[in-house]
Amino acid sequence: MAATMMDGRALAERIRGEVAVEVAELGHVGLATILVGDDPASDVYITSKHRVATEAGIDARDVRLPAETSEDDVLALVHELNEDDAVDGILVQLPLPAHMDETRVTYAVAPQKDVDGFHPVNAGNLYLGTPLHVPATPAGCMELLDAYDVDPRGAAAVVVGRSEIVGRPVAMLLLQAHATVTICHSRTADLAAETLRADILVAAVGVPGIVTPEMVKPGATVLDVGLTRTDEGIRGDVDRSVADVARRLTPMPGGTGPMTIAMLLRSAVKAARYRRGLLAYPTQ
Repeated sequence: MAATMMDGRALAERIRGEVAVEVAELGHVGLATILVGDDPASDVYITSKHRVATEAGIDARDVRLPAETSEDDVLALVHELNEDDAVDGILVQLPLPAHMDETRVTYAVAPQKDVDGFHPVNAGNLYLGTPLHVPATPAGCMELLDAYDVDPRGAAAVVVGRSEIVGRPVAMLLLQAHATVTICHSRTADLAAETLRADILVAAVGVPGIVTPEMVKPGATVLDVGLTRTDEGIRGDVDRSVADVARRLTPMPGGTGPMTIAMLLRSAVKAARYRRGLLAYPTQ
């Protein structure tokens, strides 16, 4: 029996509608993005983010800088946006040019405005079980599980990938939802032995087709986060034939991708609520 496809596009559309209502109630939500250089994939992502943000009524400021911009100039811009009362949320698009320290730049964003959830204050609160801003893709994964009535409580969850952007934060969110979580990575001795135990499997390493049907427990829920552009088109980390084994599967594209942008917009609204004192932020 073929897996149920977890429709991220439809869920993301619903969330964007909810965000539009919240933006109208608040009166103004400002989101600034910083893109340094001309990376084609980053250009696509930023353009898409601004389109859906504008459609939701968010005041989206698109700041683009040439690749040769100095790190000090980018830091000065981040500081300026931190102090700008018209800006509720800030996103620095990664990757940055090789001459910049990505950690230094992303950590310069004020925690309340850090809609990506990368600042140590936000990452630390996620670790402590008191999440504030959470990275958008992991948050989208959890929304998909909820929308399709997948209860993590007591489930064996396996996350393939340990990045700070997806793997680690989604593992923390699953743990807080009372799943028993295993994180796999490039040093995992027997990947298939681990993934075969998973009731919930999240693949987020960017290796096309690394998860095959033989690695999936029959009836599992599989979230494909990896996205790679190949000569054959967009490929996920999960081989398409996994649909013959899994009970639920996110398509690629159309699964976790649309949810990432929708959750970013929700984070921008949360940032506006933090700054207005409508939600408590511990550093206030």
